[in-house]
Amino acid sequence: MTSNHTSRPCIAVLGGSFDPVHNGHVALAKYFITLLTPDELRVIPAGNPWQKHGLEANAEQRVEMIRLAFCQQRALVVIDQQEIRRQTPTYTIDTLQALRSEWGPRASIVFLMGADQLQYLNTWQGWDRLFDYAHLGVASRPGFAMDESKVTDEVTRAFTCRAATPEQIRHRAHGATYLARNLAVDVSATEIRAALHNSKRPDTLVPAAVLDYIAQHHLYKN
Repeated sequence: MTSNHTSRPCIAVLGGSFDPVHNGHVALAKYFITLLTPDELRVIPAGNPWQKHGLEANAEQRVEMIRLAFCQQRALVVIDQQEIRRQTPTYTIDTLQALRSEWGPRASIVFLMGADQLQYLNTWQGWDRLFDYAHLGVASRPGFAMDESKVTDEVTRAFTCRAATPEQIRHRAHGATYLARNLAVDVSATEIRAALHNSKRPDTLVPAAVLDYIAQHHLYKN
């Protein structure tokens, strides 16, 4: 999709385990695609996420579920397997450095995340250097407020002082933040896997094509 804002390329980046991909991921991407009209949505499945252990679906299955979930987006969707190819633990800072090298210094790179991830941001490797490579676009959820949530003071300060409008984010390469206050994303992959383990079909939480794929390949069975 060609940008109608500026000649500066804009890339929205969505990382995650995607075990399985769910409607929260899709809603987050759709929201920021509408907000920023990026030239590309880069979806990056985790390879060996250091804070999570024991992915149930393998890399090939997770990539296929992502493809099924994001095929209807109003942006070019690229599934990037760089983290899967890495043999070492996966850190977001390394991925953003790689994306910055790929796109160059002018591109606006926006890393998308859920409010729950923001609560643990200060435990991420080099979290305070993420702003040197990208903007952070965060989904809120019902009742979420920075000042009265479980987000640490240092993260709240770092996030709040960088708050920017979508237009400002579109015209800068990195370093800004945006909190999507009217996006209710409250979907738990853990709950979805528990339902699937119990042979339930969580129709309201997972795209239908993904659920069909899960059933066809007998994923998430006890």
